[in-house]
Amino acid sequence: MTPLKLVILDRDGTINADSAEYIKTAEEWRPVPGALAAIARLNHAGWHVVVASNQSGLGRGLFEVSELNDIHTKMHQQLAEVGGRIDAVFYCPHAPDDACHCRKPAAGLFEQIGERYGINLKGVPTVGDSVRDLVAGVAVGCVPHLVLTGKGEVYKGCSLPDTFPPETQVHADLPAFVEHLLASEEEVN
Repeated sequence: MTPLKLVILDRDGTINADSAEYIKTAEEWRPVPGALAAIARLNHAGWHVVVASNQSGLGRGLFEVSELNDIHTKMHQQLAEVGGRIDAVFYCPHAPDDACHCRKPAAGLFEQIGERYGINLKGVPTVGDSVRDLVAGVAVGCVPHLVLTGKGEVYKGCSLPDTFPPETQVHADLPAFVEHLLASEEEVN
C-alpha cells in the first residue's frame, strides 16, 4: 500500500490574507494570490491537504461556528473552482487563556490529524506563517516550512530568530512551497 502523501497547512496568513481584527465572515476571507491554485497543484500530484488552524475568535465571542462554517464553505467552493480540495479542517476554538491542548503551539490539532488518518506524522510537511504553527507540527515530527505571507512577512530578508525550529525551511508563499515540494519529490523518484 502506498503511504498517504499529506501536507498540513495553517489557514490565516498561509491560504488566505490575515487580519489583526480576525477573519470573522466569509466576506472578509480572501485567498493569498496563487494559494488556491497551489493547493490544486498539490492535489493533482496526489497530495492530501489538511488545515490546522487556531480560531480563537470563537472563544473570544467575535463570531459563531455558523460564520466559521460559511468561511470554510467559501474556501472549499473557491478551491473547487480551480480543481483543488482540502480534505479536512481541524481548528482550535479556544481563547489563549483557556489553556487547552489544541491551541498551537501545543500539538493537539496535529495529534488529532494523526489519529484521524491513522498515521505517524513524522516527515509530514507543515506550512504556516508563524513560529507557533511550526512548533506545533515539529512536536509530532512534522517538517516545518515558513511562508513569508501573513505574519511571516516580517521575516522577509532576515534571519529567523532562535524561537523557530532549526530545520525550518523558508518560502516566499504557498506556491513557492509547493514548487519546492514537488521538485524535491521528483528528485527522489
